Amino acid sequence: MQPLVVVTGSAAVLPLANIDTDVIIRIERLTQGDQTQVGQYAFEALRYRPGGSENPEFPLNREGWRNAPILLTGSNFGCGSSREGAVVALAQKGIRVVVAPSFGDIFYSNCFQNGVLPVRLPEAKVKQLMGLSRPDGPAFSVDLMRQLVIDAAGETHSFDIDPLRREGLLAGLDDVGLTLRDKAVIQAWQTRDRNDRPWAWEPIDRPTPRDSGEAA
Repeated sequence: MQPLVVVTGSAAVLPLANIDTDVIIRIERLTQGDQTQVGQYAFEALRYRPGGSENPEFPLNREGWRNAPILLTGSNFGCGSSREGAVVALAQKGIRVVVAPSFGDIFYSNCFQNGVLPVRLPEAKVKQLMGLSRPDGPAFSVDLMRQLVIDAAGETHSFDIDPLRREGLLAGLDDVGLTLRDKAVIQAWQTRDRNDRPWAWEPIDRPTPRDSGEAA
């Protein structure tokens, strides 16, 4: 997973609330084809017209926002299903930070397992940031080390994040990676405990139905 420390670039504005995971990525895109290429299908239902041409009204189709690494959007972003592929699609599209008033709980957790930073800010603050962003305007920055969003005018906006999740993104590690970082400590404890309590490590020899005379 790519470490996330400071992200600088355009901040695309998608002023819609309750964007669910099915809108972010259709389920058939996750069950068919190459799973390393699902980024091209992110927001497919909004990005394209029924005939397949691009929807010029969709913000991420505008020059300057097409490859934006930061997304400013409405409340309850990522609600709906628990599909992790919604975050994967955003990450593959190049979105590293999503700023919203609130998120779907599972989507929020999945972000940290896939190198995407979800930033919660008050709704009025998100609207203020949306008003400052222009496709051809100055870049935004999100500094995870200092926990700051720096808008196009240079004003800073602080945000909170769980310390362990912050540590994982900074190091480019998901939950498994964070655990394996302490592998030597875990193995030392296992060795010590195996010596102190060998009975706790012995496999339990349960009787099979044949041993107990029961029908298999």
